[in-house]
Amino acid sequence: MPIVPDVPAYGGNQDDDRGAARLSGPLFRNETPQARPNGSYDTPQAQPYGAVPQNPEPMPDAPQPAPAPQKKSAGRDLSAAIGVGVGLGAVIVASLFVVKAVFVGVIAVAVVVGLWELTKRLEERKGIKAPVVPLAVGGAAMVVAGYARGAEGAWIAMALTSLAVLVWRMTQPPEGYLKDVTAGVFAAFYVPFLATFVAMMLTADDGPWRVLTFLLLTVVSDTGAYAVGWRFGKHKLAPRISPGKTREGLLGAVTFAMVAGALCAQFLIDDGTWWQGLVLGLAVAASATLGDLGESMIKRDLGIKDMGTLLPGHGGIMDRLDSLLPTAPVVWLLLVVFVGSG
Repeated sequence: MPIVPDVPAYGGNQDDDRGAARLSGPLFRNETPQARPNGSYDTPQAQPYGAVPQNPEPMPDAPQPAPAPQKKSAGRDLSAAIGVGVGLGAVIVASLFVVKAVFVGVIAVAVVVGLWELTKRLEERKGIKAPVVPLAVGGAAMVVAGYARGAEGAWIAMALTSLAVLVWRMTQPPEGYLKDVTAGVFAAFYVPFLATFVAMMLTADDGPWRVLTFLLLTVVSDTGAYAVGWRFGKHKLAPRISPGKTREGLLGAVTFAMVAGALCAQFLIDDGTWWQGLVLGLAVAASATLGDLGESMIKRDLGIKDMGTLLPGHGGIMDRLDSLLPTAPVVWLLLVVFVGSG
């Protein structure tokens, strides 16, 4: 048998080490490394395999530019948002104190547009086709019935609208029937039924002032939450639902709403007192925050930021109704308890 010379085999991590040794040192250079008095060699490449340099000279770190400070951003076009808000406020106040029926029409229009936005997003993102026609007709009728016949009229209109949704959907194939009608009944309750409580506030002798109090407290609550949360917010309120909301913002909403509530109850509501306004403001801050979180939950489920684009700087109609809708029955009920329905 031929005699095979004993060649060492390399493997694993040794390949890198020994390969590096073969590619360095005097075997590939025409010079002999000279040892210095401190034990190191002239160049790192000239050091024999296994030698460790003594007292290596540290390499200075390259200067890194300081990161630019980040400013807090509102996330929206504030100029457009303020302009649209002022314009909507002017329309609402003018219709509210001129002719009550005109304001009822404003509520009905807002309800129909809100229903359209909600059903459109449900269809786009989830494939849910809630019947729009019976919802729109029934929603507008619900607001008018609440104004004309009170809570009884609102409940009757709600029942008839739900029935119309069930029947209307029967004209289409049965696939998805249950989810479509469920979404339709939910939409009928969430948007027009809750909005009827605003129309019912309007029927009182001081109805316009009750509605104005309801609007002011909701807006002040949202403004207080935004202002305090943007400036001082550090502790998240519900990060999985709405990462922008903080506990400090909630405290700001409660404080602002309670102060505004005391003033409104004392000076705007017939027979109202300041302490009733404190309770009213606290309730508004809670319901407005829950309403905002509720719609945030819906939008997260749908994977969208806004329900629409109709209002520059605000999103859609539903993005402005989110805190108003659940607050309406709360304010209506507390005012009836405190000062009566007259």
